[in-house]
Amino acid sequence: MTAIDQKQINKQQTNRYEKYYRQIGLNIAYYRKLRGMSQMALAEATDLSRTHISNIEAPNMKTSLSLESLFDIAGVLQVAPRALLDFRDEKPQDFHE
Repeated sequence: MTAIDQKQINKQQTNRYEKYYRQIGLNIAYYRKLRGMSQMALAEATDLSRTHISNIEAPNMKTSLSLESLFDIAGVLQVAPRALLDFRDEKPQDFHE
């Protein structure tokens, strides 16, 4: 498999899960604001760039994040990682589309 093939696969997976990335970003923004933190403060505490935090939180951006980053963000926000993965409006069958 070439690097180009892998990029196309990654793009398809990102598009497939776009609504979930969006919800994760919205959840991160919610808990960050609840804690009274700025994006810059969260970025510094997680060793991520402020731009990356902004892109994760932006509803119209297709930005993925690693599990390590998700765990770091949850730790700084003092929430269980599952809180960031709470898809309130989703039904179980929606995950198998």
